[in-house]
Amino acid sequence: MRGRPNRALAASAALLCVPGLTSGCARGVLDPQGPVGAAEKLILLNALAIMLAIVIPTMLATLVVAWWFRASNTRARYRPSWSYSGRIELVTWSVPAMVVLLLGGIGWVGSHDLDPPKPLVSKVRPVTVQVVSLDWKWLFIYPDLGIASVNRLVVPAGTPVSFHLTSATVMNSFFVPQLGGQIYTMAGMTTRLHLQADRPGSYQGLSSQFSGDGFSGMRFTVNAVPPAQFASWAAQAKAGALVLDAASYATLSKPSQRVAPFTYGSVVPGLFDAISGQKPVPATTKASAVTPGKKV
Repeated sequence: MRGRPNRALAASAALLCVPGLTSGCARGVLDPQGPVGAAEKLILLNALAIMLAIVIPTMLATLVVAWWFRASNTRARYRPSWSYSGRIELVTWSVPAMVVLLLGGIGWVGSHDLDPPKPLVSKVRPVTVQVVSLDWKWLFIYPDLGIASVNRLVVPAGTPVSFHLTSATVMNSFFVPQLGGQIYTMAGMTTRLHLQADRPGSYQGLSSQFSGDGFSGMRFTVNAVPPAQFASWAAQAKAGALVLDAASYATLSKPSQRVAPFTYGSVVPGLFDAISGQKPVPATTKASAVTPGKKV
């Protein structure tokens, strides 16, 4: 009688833990919202199935062997002089070799199909976004629109996004788990990435590469919106007073943590190329109306 309340309490605690364990998958790589993320999830599941095809029979065989060769089983043959079996050797070597070939094939095909610089197949013209990792924030430049945003990426749903990425300081890693495609940003060079959000929604992005004191707060939000809403947001951002020129970029590039998202109404041409080429930022005749961002 005394054990029943304890068992009931343990069962209740286990049920309470289930939502916490599964909630981490709701907004992660197992909940893809784009073609790249869905393809990466499929690779993970296929690899898991191949490995389980070995792990589960091996565990069952271990239990069967232990049960069959128990001391009380008089039908089990005891052969102390046994040393070799060609059939066993064939199985123990051919099965792992097949697993390696299957896993290697999945990895090889996936690495070519999901090559980051490879454009996504779509009838819609992609949106170009230039990404700069700073200490400790993200700068997103829309060169075709002449605007920029900090710690907030707005893209049209159902439209491929062509990313050009670099770092103004140390190495970082650009990662939107639900869209897929983790890729590094490095000073003095440009990397490429193509992603797409299939449907409107808000997705969390982060830096998955430790980069100093403000690393834990180096996060951003990806807002995938309908194309009409994206055009409206771009027009509203373009009407803003902030100008991203040499002076405002010098202010923005100073280390700051947990900067609230904001936008620039105009961007000096050639800014991204200057940052990725480690050259002076081009000057402009316009002055920044407001000092962007502050350290909190």
